[in-house]
Amino acid sequence: MRLLSVPDPVPQGCLLAKSNDAILQARRAAFEILRRVELENAYASVLLAALGKPMREDDRALCHELVLGVLRRRLWLDRALEHFAGRSIDQLDLPVTISLRLGLYQLRFLSRIPPPAAVNESVALMRVARLRSAGSFVNAVLRRATREPDYDPAAGVADADEKLALETSHPVWLIRRWIDAFGFAEAAAFAHQNNRAAPTAFRLTARARKQTRAEASIIAALKSAGAEVLPSAIVRGAWRVTGGRRALRELAHDGLIYFQDEASQLVAQLLNPQSGDWVLDVCAAPGSKTTHVAALAPGAVIVAGDLFEHRLHTLRELAKQQGAGVNLIAHDAARALPFADAGFDRVLVDAPCTGTGTLRHNPEIRWRLQPSDIDELAQKQKSILANASAAVRRGGRLIYSTCSVEPEENEDVVRDFLSKHANFHPISVDAPVDLQTESGTIRTWPHRQQTDGFFVAGFEREK
Repeated sequence: MRLLSVPDPVPQGCLLAKSNDAILQARRAAFEILRRVELENAYASVLLAALGKPMREDDRALCHELVLGVLRRRLWLDRALEHFAGRSIDQLDLPVTISLRLGLYQLRFLSRIPPPAAVNESVALMRVARLRSAGSFVNAVLRRATREPDYDPAAGVADADEKLALETSHPVWLIRRWIDAFGFAEAAAFAHQNNRAAPTAFRLTARARKQTRAEASIIAALKSAGAEVLPSAIVRGAWRVTGGRRALRELAHDGLIYFQDEASQLVAQLLNPQSGDWVLDVCAAPGSKTTHVAALAPGAVIVAGDLFEHRLHTLRELAKQQGAGVNLIAHDAARALPFADAGFDRVLVDAPCTGTGTLRHNPEIRWRLQPSDIDELAQKQKSILANASAAVRRGGRLIYSTCSVEPEENEDVVRDFLSKHANFHPISVDAPVDLQTESGTIRTWPHRQQTDGFFVAGFEREK
C-alpha cells in the first residue's frame, strides 16, 4: 500500500498547547494524533512512530492502544455515544467527539483503567483544548456510560450484515462486499480480526547480515531483555516477538532489524533474487520490500522507482540506515517505464492498493475508502503490471502483490494480464501449502495466519 502523504511528526505546540498534570502524557498524545488523523488525513502509524523519545514505555504502549483502539472501534463507539448523549455525533465539535471516544473506549475495552480516571481525564482534555464549557457535557455522557455498562448499540439490529458492521465497526458496504466475495463466516472472522492487535514481526537488515552470527546474537540479546522470540511459520528469516520493547527499538535505531509484517516479508522471498541479478522494484517507496531484497541478495543490482521524489528520499534514508545498496529513479509506473525492454532478471510490482489487508495496522483506511476507489485502483494496477512486464528478460520472474483482499485488485488483475500477455505464464512459488489458492496464487489472512492480508502472484517470461 502507498500512503498518499507522509505527515510531519506530532508538533510540540498545536491544539493541546499547555501541559496539565491531570492528564497523562499518553492521553494527550493520543488526543492530538486522533485529531490529526481526522483533520489532516494523517496516518496514525506514521504519527505513532514519531512519538518523542522521552515518553515512558508504559505511556507509549497506552498511547498506541488508545489511538488504534479508537480508530478500530469508531463506529461502535459513536453509536453508543449517541445513545448516552441523546444527540447525533455529527452535532458535536471534533475535540469533544475525540475526548468522548477516548473515554468510552477506556470504559468498555480497557478493564485495567479505573472508570473515574477514564472520565476525569476526558473532562480534563476539554480544559487543555480550551473548551472548558464542554467539560460538564463530557462528564455527563461518560458518567451515564458507567451507569449503563451493558448497553450495546448492535444488540437490537435485525439485519445480519448491518449487525456485523456495527459489531466490528466497519462500513456496511465493505462488510457486504466481503460477504459476497468470501461468504458470511469468512467475512465475519476477517472483520473481527481487524480489531485485534497484530503480532510484532521483524527481520534482519542488510547491515546485520554482513556481521558474523548476527542473527544468533540479536535473538540472544532480545531474550536476555525478556522478549519471547519465535521464528515465523510462513517466511524464512522472519521473527515474531513479544516484549522487549526497549531492546527492539535500540536494535531498529542501529539499523540491525526492521519491523515488517510477515506477509510483506514473504513478497521479497517469493521474488527469489540471486546475487548478480538485476532487480527492479517498480513501486518501491517507502522501501520495506526493496531493502529486504538487498538483504536477501547483497550482490544484486537493485533499481527502485517511485512517482514522488519525497518518497524516494524516505527510501534513500531507510536504505542508508539498513546498509542496503539501492539505485533510485523517479518514474510514473502507470506509463511506459524508462528502461530498455527485457533488462531485468527480477521485477516486483507491489502495486498501490486499497490496503484492506492492513486494517489492523491502519484502521483509518476503512473510514476513508469509497467503493469507487477499488475499481479506479484496479485499472491503475493493470496498467502498472503491463508496463512492468516489458522490463522482464526472457526466463525472468515477475511478481505482482497487493496488501488488499479485494478480488478486483488481485485475481481480476491477474486474469486480465494473462489474457493480454501470451509470453508470460503463471508459476508456482515456494510458499507454504496453506497459503496457496487453487489458481496457484498466494493469499494470507489476519484471521488465519495472524499476518496482514496479502495477495501474491508469480509469472515467468517465456524463454
